Amino acid sequence: QVQLVESGGGSVQAGGSLRLTCAASGFRYSLSSMGWYRQAPGKEREGVAGIDRLGWTTYADSVKGRFTISRDNMKNMLYLQMNSLKPEDTALYNCAAAPGRLSGATMAPVDYSYWGQGTQVTVSS
Repeated sequence: QVQLVESGGGSVQAGGSLRLTCAASGFRYSLSSMGWYRQAPGKEREGVAGIDRLGWTTYADSVKGRFTISRDNMKNMLYLQMNSLKPEDTALYNCAAAPGRLSGATMAPVDYSYWGQGTQVTVSS
């Protein structure tokens, strides 16, 4: 079955960096689009970044220039490098998979079929 397992979250001070990892299995990863989402307490889930199978990317305006999404199709891994972290980046971060979506990076939740459990990121000021 499809599995998405995130790791790499933690607590950092503002200005710090973290690298999130999502290990994917159970589907044709190389033929899928992937994404990162986050949800802070009391707020709606927010798309952070998306990447298609060819490496084309899209980002939320709030993270452009600070976050970088990437993927390794040989290892079935998804990454989110987060730099210059701010307290408002504090949230539970989930990766999501859109198996069979062959083109177009997306952050529309409706495009994703599978979600991981998430990894917590806490940024203190």
